[in-house]
Amino acid sequence: MIASSARWCVLIPCLNEEEAIQSVVQSVLALGAKVIVVDDGSNDRTPEIVAAMPVTLLRHAQRRGKGEALRCGFREALRQGFDAVLTMDGDGQHLAADIPRIVAAAADHPEHIVIGARLLDREQQPKGRRRANAVADWGISWACAQPVADTQSGQRWYPRSAMELVDLPAEHFVFEAAILIAASREKKLGVVAVPIASRYHATFRRSHFAPVRDVTRITTYTIGRVIHYGDIVKSYRRSHAQPLVVDHIIASAPLTTLAPVP
Repeated sequence: MIASSARWCVLIPCLNEEEAIQSVVQSVLALGAKVIVVDDGSNDRTPEIVAAMPVTLLRHAQRRGKGEALRCGFREALRQGFDAVLTMDGDGQHLAADIPRIVAAAADHPEHIVIGARLLDREQQPKGRRRANAVADWGISWACAQPVADTQSGQRWYPRSAMELVDLPAEHFVFEAAILIAASREKKLGVVAVPIASRYHATFRRSHFAPVRDVTRITTYTIGRVIHYGDIVKSYRRSHAQPLVVDHIIASAPLTTLAPVP
């Protein structure tokens, strides 16, 4: 099913985002999109702020990690009958303004995961984060047996077939890598990138991503998947093609003309 006829929503996992969450959610609602927010055990005013807006709010009593927050949101989206979700973080690094281009790419590339890839203004990325992302792209692309641009971006379009992988045994930030790999290998989905800006400003709260711990977890999982699927050399060669990168210039039309959400 293509995006122009799909029922889809925006899924926002969040943890202690009281400074940004209201503007993030309101900017998405202004596009006419349905919103599911999963609060992963915040101990600030995040759940109170979200509860005052017309969204579906799910809450964890304690922090369970981004993977479980996404898993919870996928299950709710499937329960409500959505055909796809578009995920974005709650700290303001992802803009609602990029959503129409991602939706348009999904319409043109059914049965693909669409990634809002941080390919613009890359000089803003801290050098350490840039290196870590490059290593992750190299390894995860190998495990996917196809090239993937910006495997660490949290702004993604997941079609229903990808959401159905909700029970993958992976936690925390590893879950996002696991979805890419299993969707590529088991669901035969493609991956397409839509360029978005890299945004790293002092006003953003400190990332929940711990480079050493989380890169180690992702790397260990990825190596296991490369071995599991076999054809190691063939997969490596396939992963070194050029990633599919597309862009769409969207006129200032209502989002509902691109993807109606009943």
